[in-house]
Amino acid sequence: MKQPIDLDSNAPTPIDPQVAEAMLPYLYQQFGNPSSGHPYGQTTQAAVQKARLQVAQLLGCQDTQVIFTSGGTESNNYAIQGVARACQSRGNHIVTSVTEHPAVTEVCRYLETEGYRVTYLDVDDDGRISLADVEEAVTEETILVTIMHANNETGTLADIAAIAAIAHQHGALMHTDCAQSIGKTPTHVDELGVDLLTIAGHKLYAPKGVGALYVREGVELAKFMHGANHESNRRAGTENVLGIVGLGEACAMVSERFGPEQERLRQLRDRLEHGIRQGYPDIRINGASENRLPNTASISFLGLQAQDILAELKDDVAASAGAACHSEGVSISSVLEAMRIPLDYAAGTIRFSVGRHTTKEEIDYAIK
Repeated sequence: MKQPIDLDSNAPTPIDPQVAEAMLPYLYQQFGNPSSGHPYGQTTQAAVQKARLQVAQLLGCQDTQVIFTSGGTESNNYAIQGVARACQSRGNHIVTSVTEHPAVTEVCRYLETEGYRVTYLDVDDDGRISLADVEEAVTEETILVTIMHANNETGTLADIAAIAAIAHQHGALMHTDCAQSIGKTPTHVDELGVDLLTIAGHKLYAPKGVGALYVREGVELAKFMHGANHESNRRAGTENVLGIVGLGEACAMVSERFGPEQERLRQLRDRLEHGIRQGYPDIRINGASENRLPNTASISFLGLQAQDILAELKDDVAASAGAACHSEGVSISSVLEAMRIPLDYAAGTIRFSVGRHTTKEEIDYAIK
């Protein structure tokens, strides 16, 4: 059976063959526990340390500032809950946005049940957060600002460095979810000015079930996983060596190929948008025109239903819907709703996202 063209790279990416090759020894021969003192453990401990250095190089940080986790959701939970509990004597206020991933918003809503106050910032029609709104929201009682770097639906980029500067002026910490932006746009921690940063392996051509959290030196987090003193006593549990090796190799590949790959992705995305517009002049492209991931196109088709479009495409093109149709009507994603996309456009919204293995020929076929 012919596989459809994958234009859903903002969902899971395939494991890159080079990543899989790096992982193979730790699937078959190298089975040791990194905490063990004998040669089996020393071999896997060295592999974990190499991966930690590879992640740190991509982020421009020290290897001691990288904690391995089970993925983006755990990293976000650890960052937000860890700060909330470690800093509760100083304040109980958190600032986030209405367009965050559920791995952030649901954590914040949970903390609200424990007495924390959360401000959910609105966005403009491009999905961008107003710095004036951040200034107004952050107070001396704010302990954390958590804003995603790149929106997973539209690709819109937030001005994380400017937001972090405001947070720091008031003594608050800054966390950003970089699950979508890693490998597609620069994510050096000092340039972003963040204290905590989330990585998810399966958005980066690494396996599912592995991720990382960057924690700036001096930032205190309440322990999230209890047990032994793995990961510098920050995250208990025997390390997922196989996944960690894959994540490290994936980060090294990004570091090696960064500039040319970003331009290639941008050209493919622009080719797709231009080609579709030729056939459907009334489309609306959602998100910021300039401050957007190079691979992401959120396209709304006037008067059509996203589910109908995907049903027609399903054997040829894989993509994601921004709206769902059901018996009660049409439900629009919270991101499109927050951006005030008109219903007759929003109902027909498809997210196309190109990736490392996408070709011009595939783009041209998808347009047809």
